[in-house]
Amino acid sequence: MDKNKKSGIIGIIITIIILIVLVACTNSNVNQVSYIENIFNVFVMPIQNGFTYLKNKISGNDTFFADMDTLKQENEQLKQRNSELEQSLRELEIIKADNEKLKEYVNLKDKYSDYETIPADVINRDISNYSSTIVINVGTDDGVQEGMTVIADSGLVGHIISVTSNTAKVQTLVDTASAVTSTISTADDTIVVQGTLDDKTALKATFIPTDAVVLQGDSVETSGIGGIYPKGIHIGTIREVVNTSNITDRYAMVDTAVDFTKLNTVLVITNSDE
Repeated sequence: MDKNKKSGIIGIIITIIILIVLVACTNSNVNQVSYIENIFNVFVMPIQNGFTYLKNKISGNDTFFADMDTLKQENEQLKQRNSELEQSLRELEIIKADNEKLKEYVNLKDKYSDYETIPADVINRDISNYSSTIVINVGTDDGVQEGMTVIADSGLVGHIISVTSNTAKVQTLVDTASAVTSTISTADDTIVVQGTLDDKTALKATFIPTDAVVLQGDSVETSGIGGIYPKGIHIGTIREVVNTSNITDRYAMVDTAVDFTKLNTVLVITNSDE
């Protein structure tokens, strides 16, 4: 009896152990399964992929790699073609700019056909509170001399104050040292316009005759008096008239016709004394 009882107890213990193992396996952590799967992927998948590649090789399905090589070659060809097209576009832009410049020169010459002129480009500019000069790319080798008048499409620029063999410096109208004898479209009398420290887009008109009628919007032109500028070149328009307690001190502000910050092309008048 004791022997049978011991056998029964052992059987019960084994049964309990088996149940515990089954429960533990059933409730095992998913992360442990994933870990086993990762081990499988690391060691088994490369072998499987190798067999798959060999199978594709044998089956003639390796055209994908040949297509990739072809696509790479075509991509390089497209890059080269794109580079060539960009270069052509830059060359066309340069030609277009040159044509626009030539067109501007022709328009200037047509507009000022009464004068003998030399075309020039602005290559440097110094527009500050105390001075306003530009440098152009013509000089004595081109027949340019000091004192010659410089004009743009919209009007008077200034005059040449120094010159080298292939460059010239121009004192513009808005320079504080500049003073030009002028006339107003509504008056026969002369006035003087000069640059100011406060505004590099305007001139101050002074010495306005007491009986002269000066109105906003009036045109201001060179008078031809003073020996520098020929008569009739447009300078600008009256922005405002400033009246003072003494009428002899009244003055006007004149907006220049030329935008000196954007000035690129000019003409030098070589026969202003004629």
